[in-house]
Amino acid sequence: MVVIRLSRGGSKKRPFYNIVAADSRNRRDGRFIERLGFYNPVGNPEVENLRINYDRIDYWVSVGAQVSDAVKRIIKDSKSDKAEASNEDIKAKEASKATKAKKSDEAPKEEPKTEDAPKVEEPKTEEAPKVEEPKTEE
Repeated sequence: MVVIRLSRGGSKKRPFYNIVAADSRNRRDGRFIERLGFYNPVGNPEVENLRINYDRIDYWVSVGAQVSDAVKRIIKDSKSDKAEASNEDIKAKEASKATKAKKSDEAPKEEPKTEDAPKVEEPKTEEAPKVEEPKTEE
């Protein structure tokens, strides 16, 4: 029987797991059929700590593979995180649209009257007289 489970790697007290499809008779960290992703529980939050190929997991489940409890939990958590992230993106986009709409709906601000302010005369610059080019007959 094929199972989708975690295969442990990494050093002592620094676990790193590969999500693999393997024959249930093989050892936990032994031979596997296909690597479906990875999970790094102690990784730096600034880097990617989880990658799952959902299409391949769906394929293996459709042909009868059993998913381990730990992998089920990881998949469930990652899908809920994705849903939350996409909801936050949608809310942020809607908020930015709303603020843009409010700004466009507001009446334009009145500019200060120039009559009250003292007039500043600009210095006159003399322009060179325009020289007309002679017309050539063709």
